[in-house]
Amino acid sequence: MNELLNVVVLKRVLQGDDVVVIELARADRGNLPTFEAGAHIDVHLPSSVIRQYSLCGDPADAGIYRLGVLRDPQSRGGSIAVHQELLEGVKVNISLPRNHFPLDLNAERSILLGGGIGITPMLAMAYALEAKGKAFEMHYCARSRSRSAFLEELEGSVFSQAVQLHFDDEPESKLDLKSVLGGSQETAHIYTCGPGGFMEWVINNALELGYPDAHIHREYFQADIDTNGSGFEVVAARSGKIVNVMTGQTIYQALAEVGIDIEISCEQGVCGTCLCDVLEGEPDHRDVYLTADEKAANDTILVCCSRSKSPRLVLDI
Repeated sequence: MNELLNVVVLKRVLQGDDVVVIELARADRGNLPTFEAGAHIDVHLPSSVIRQYSLCGDPADAGIYRLGVLRDPQSRGGSIAVHQELLEGVKVNISLPRNHFPLDLNAERSILLGGGIGITPMLAMAYALEAKGKAFEMHYCARSRSRSAFLEELEGSVFSQAVQLHFDDEPESKLDLKSVLGGSQETAHIYTCGPGGFMEWVINNALELGYPDAHIHREYFQADIDTNGSGFEVVAARSGKIVNVMTGQTIYQALAEVGIDIEISCEQGVCGTCLCDVLEGEPDHRDVYLTADEKAANDTILVCCSRSKSPRLVLDI
């Protein structure tokens, strides 16, 4: 089982329109494990819900983990639970930081593009890049100034000159994406996080301009998944159990019916918690977690959403 840390909500502030900014610390105020920009933690909420949130503080601050969470009425309950349950003084378990959205500090130039609450991992990246003296620019896109969090911090930061704000209701601030991305395809790295449509807009434009896929870094908060398709057989190699996965059913659900418990969290192919090794067969990848190269290798699968192109999959579980 993954190691958990017990922390306390040291401070919480509501910013913009329904974004709560939370600071977590050890009860004794000792140092927390270090983290790199782009990392996230699993938060084990008092209501037994587990959700992943990006660390949006300065990685150099060893005493605080900071989160920014948008209250989303369309979510599956995680964000609402954070807003209702993580009050100052409440103790909560969290995982050690994990990083599936790492920052390449060797890049000549970094372009950070955050849409809405997708700005959170970009904040940690900006602090890290500034500390290393690296060239970068941050573009924060949101619906309106009044609904946005972190504005006071960004405008007063040591890297404020690298920050540009873009709001839908301020036409003069509209982001000229092609202009921002143009001219440095071979040396710049792009980082994007936010709503799916925003991210696809950024990614597609970058690819059209000739950016190598390896220079386009992305982190999804949520994704639409499709579990339709023909049924197939899954063999759990360690136990020898065999299950049939039906149309509309996930591999995870089918395995759970025969008593095989796999750790799961997002159920949307975003977080990577349910990643399993594939020993035989060809996965039908439907996640947004694995890279294109990892999907092409066909040696891992996310069982919360992906299916099989072959009649039979053998998993190392």
